Amino acid sequence: MKSTGIVRKVDGLGRMVIPKELRNILDIQIKDPIEIFVDGEKIVLQKYVPATACLITGEVRPDNITLADGKITLSKEMAEEIVEQLKTK
Repeated sequence: MKSTGIVRKVDGLGRMVIPKELRNILDIQIKDPIEIFVDGEKIVLQKYVPATACLITGEVRPDNITLADGKITLSKEMAEEIVEQLKTK
């Protein structure tokens, strides 16, 4: 884990601000969901990406295709594009 040197206090309602620089680096926009993990004594925050999101485009659609025992999810278009690229190689 890499230290940023940034320290924030928790307010009376349990809130804290994620600095704009970090939000920009991690592409966290207003109202983006954030997933919270606990690792021993650490709290880990991560931008939430649904398991059904396309690995390439990030789109969540009901027709996305899940492969490799759920490890890879692709939109139909991206799956077709990958198949075409594999054919040419």
